[in-house]
Amino acid sequence: MPGDHERWMEGALREAERAAQAGEVPIGAIVVRDDQVVAAAANAPIALCDPTAHAEVRALRAAGAVLGNYRLPDCALYVTVEPCAMCAGAAVLARVHTLVYGCADPKAGAAGSIFDVVRDPRLNHRMAVVAGVEEARCRALLRTFFAARR
Repeated sequence: MPGDHERWMEGALREAERAAQAGEVPIGAIVVRDDQVVAAAANAPIALCDPTAHAEVRALRAAGAVLGNYRLPDCALYVTVEPCAMCAGAAVLARVHTLVYGCADPKAGAAGSIFDVVRDPRLNHRMAVVAGVEEARCRALLRTFFAARR
């Protein structure tokens, strides 16, 4: 439902703001199942000294722990920025049902921009994708963050 997408993206935006406050690239993600947030995470590769500590991977890991399963077929992943190849691959392996993201990533996006990992027919799982939810707000967070760095 369109209104629900905006509501859940609010949670991902809050996580992205947390990441920015910590000096991380402002990307946030949440996992939703049965109209409930199962997990939420902010980007944290710098703080954790972990190149895999992207918001999406952290949220998927947390959701798996909460639900007691590495597969998340009844879940939706909300993320402020189109996932990279690593995060898109993790969502495929987790069997996420739906990916909803805010703004596209024309340099590294793997949900339609550069690659389309999440819908690649050669893989054994594909997911529904909803792009552009709260796009302007998601993009503004990134622009503000990087403008301050330059």
